[in-house]
This record gives sequence, C-alpha cells and structure tokens, in this order.
Amino acid sequence: MSIWRFAEQFSSTKPAHRISLGEGQTPLVRSRRIGPQVGLDALYFKLESTNPSGSYKDRFAAAAISDMLERGKTHSVGTSSGNTGSAIAAYCAVAGITCQIAVLEDTPQGKLKQMLAYGARIYKVRGMGTDPTLSRRLFDRLERLASRPEAQLQISAFAFSPAGMSGVQTISYELDEQLESDSDGSPIDHVFAPAGGGGLTLAVARGFAGLVQGGRLEVSPAIHCVQPEGNDTMAGPLVQGADRARSRTCTSQISGLQVGNVIDGDQVIEACRASGGTGHLVSDQTAWDLQQRMAREEGIFCEPAGAVALAGALGALDRGQIK
Repeated sequence: MSIWRFAEQFSSTKPAHRISLGEGQTPLVRSRRIGPQVGLDALYFKLESTNPSGSYKDRFAAAAISDMLERGKTHSVGTSSGNTGSAIAAYCAVAGITCQIAVLEDTPQGKLKQMLAYGARIYKVRGMGTDPTLSRRLFDRLERLASRPEAQLQISAFAFSPAGMSGVQTISYELDEQLESDSDGSPIDHVFAPAGGGGLTLAVARGFAGLVQGGRLEVSPAIHCVQPEGNDTMAGPLVQGADRARSRTCTSQISGLQVGNVIDGDQVIEACRASGGTGHLVSDQTAWDLQQRMAREEGIFCEPAGAVALAGALGALDRGQIK
C-alpha cells in the first residue's frame, strides 16, 4: 500500500517511474481523553509520524522524486527545517539521485543525522525561515542552481514543487475512506492543519475539493489554517477577511512552522475560505503543553507542529466556532 493507489487522482507519472517506501495509509486514531473531556466526542488524530522517514513529507517526496525520474533528472536541490530534508534524502537514495539541502541553523540534530545517513549534502543557513528577505534571496539562489538541465528544485510548497505537493493531497483521500469505515458514516465537518508556508493546508483543501468535484462528496469539510502567533502570515488575514497573505519576521520557536514568507499563502486563504474554514493563531506554549498532553493522555508522541493543529481545534471550540 502506498500513495500510488490514488495515482489517477493526483499524478500523471507513469508506473515505471513511481518509487515508494510504503508511505501513506497512516493511522487515524479517535481521541479517548482530550476530546471527550471538552465535548468533542468525534475528534480524530491523523498519525503522519508513521510514514517511512517520520512525517507526511514522505508523501511529497514519493511524488516529487518519481517526477524527477520521469524527467530524467539526477540532482535534487532544496530547503528544509527537518522533515522535508529527511524525506527527500531518503527517496533520492532509493532513486539514485544526488541531494543538496539548505537547512535552518537550528534544525534538530536528529533530522540532520537522518539526512546525512541517507547521503544528502547539507548546508546550514543563518536566518533562513525567520528572515523573509534572506529567505527570498536563498530561494532565488536555489532556483538558479536548479535551472541546470540535470537538476530540479524540491521545496515542499506548491509554488516550487506542485508535482510533489500533489502527493500530499492523498491525506484527504485517506481521511475520507477512514472516517467512512470508522464512524457511522457522518461526513467530516472540520479539518485543522498546522501551517508554516501553507503547503499542507492547501494540499488538504485541494484534496477534498477534488473529491467534491469527482462526486465522492457533496461538500468539503471546513479546512482551517492554524499558525503560531509568531508566524502569522495567513491565519490573521483569513480572520480579518483579507485576500492576500503577508510576510513576517518569524518569532515562533515551533520547528517546521518557521516560514515568514508568503509561499502558498494567497492560495491557502482562498481555499480555506471557499471550504468554510478560517484561520487560528496559537501560542508556542500552548502547543508545547498540548504536545505533552498528547503523549500522556493519548499515547501519541507528536512534534510541537502537530500539536499546533490540536491547539487550533480546542481554541475554535472555546470561541464557539465549532460544536
């Protein structure tokens, strides 16, 4: 089982060029304590940490590197705060593609060791992620490097790698299948997604929109964009009724969500609003507290970035935005 069972819904890559490490088909676990304590009896967690390299970015990497194989590319160039680098490095190793990754200065050591184990060449860049101007210059530089005939840019955003990000839409396809079999058949009402550059949120929104367009669903769930208060590029504008995202100097310490540039932000605002969703801002401390509660009350050890999504859902409940 892998994301490729949904290939007709998201990819034109031919079977001969598709690579897989068994990504996708991750567990969907119903909350046993946190949800019922606050009256959310149908709160579910999608455990993307069970993917081969440890995150949903394996869905991205499988689609992205398969696309490179089909195009005859042999060199991947990209950026990462941790998970993307680990995923891309792993799938490049399978495909025999060389891999260069620019990483945040404070990228977790475990992720750096993982990238190096897969054979990636990594470069720490001071200010990447937190400084929008520097990050934009870095993106421009990487785009020039990736313009060589043998190279391709792999940054986990639709703005840079739409072929790879299309693989992330499979999260929506799985959620639809899993909830149908696990519950009484009631549709999903809301999906809360953590956002840095916005690619995950946009992929989930587009995945459900495709299910509506294909007649599988009557309406999409409301897709909500949840961000740390220190990286308010999309969530605030969504709440305020703005049409465009905004760049910000990032002050959040939540690894993986430190993206002060707009990236996919404008499209996220449009897609969330079209689905009936909105934006939610949460403090770093709330995310850290919920990360601990997830481990001790649900038996789920997630990254702080994952706990950001739960913080958004609980905040929405407190404000009366969900029932």
